[in-house]
Amino acid sequence: MTAGENGRPDALGTDEGTPETPDAPGRRKRPRTVRAPRPWWQELPVLIIVALVMALGIKTFFVQAFSIPSGSMQNTLQVGDRVLVDKFTPWFGAQPQRGEVVVFRDPGGWLGDQPPQETSGVRHAITEALAFVGVMPSADEQDLIKRVIAVGGDTVECERGKPVTVNGTPLDEPYIYPGATPCDDLPVGTVKVPEGRLWVMGDHRDASQDSRAHVRQEGGGFVPVDDVIGRAFVVAWPVPRWSTLPVPPAFDRL
Repeated sequence: MTAGENGRPDALGTDEGTPETPDAPGRRKRPRTVRAPRPWWQELPVLIIVALVMALGIKTFFVQAFSIPSGSMQNTLQVGDRVLVDKFTPWFGAQPQRGEVVVFRDPGGWLGDQPPQETSGVRHAITEALAFVGVMPSADEQDLIKRVIAVGGDTVECERGKPVTVNGTPLDEPYIYPGATPCDDLPVGTVKVPEGRLWVMGDHRDASQDSRAHVRQEGGGFVPVDDVIGRAFVVAWPVPRWSTLPVPPAFDRL
């Protein structure tokens, strides 16, 4: 009996439906073609390119690694520490805040004629390749890292024998290197921070050529906000020194 004879519409076959019949050759199932997987060596270049693009994007817009070249931020940061710097939040208008540890480009003359580290050979090539994608810091980087003490509009007092004060409030600075004093080695008196500028200082005050050391130079020792690359938020290497870099409580009162 056909579909027309019993009044039911014709039903389409499925994989488990109407069996094939000799009188319906057009409805026979076609054999499924299985595509052979590509060899791994053909997939590898694509994966490498994708990984490089992602790494470059992360370095450019999100996070970058930097190496600590000197003891100016001891004991918070030691020579050779690797820190991760947040480059993402400034894209949303975030500004450096008091108490943050920031990485910034040389405002002009802070590094003097200090030459970059000279390395060569295979190790240098590998390091620079990893630095290019942001996994490792570059041996040629000429950036600085300090703590933001005051921002635009603030008044800073840095006198011999006294604590640093911001807008009249003395700072409790437990992060200062043991034995160092807040301002004794480079007292500068009272300074007013212009808008769009920062006053920065190292945690090892006796070994830091920070804003205090450049007050008589062009720029007055202030760091333009536009020169800030980002905030260092974690010590990522070496593993035993892994730690975050929060804003000290003393700055919450300012």
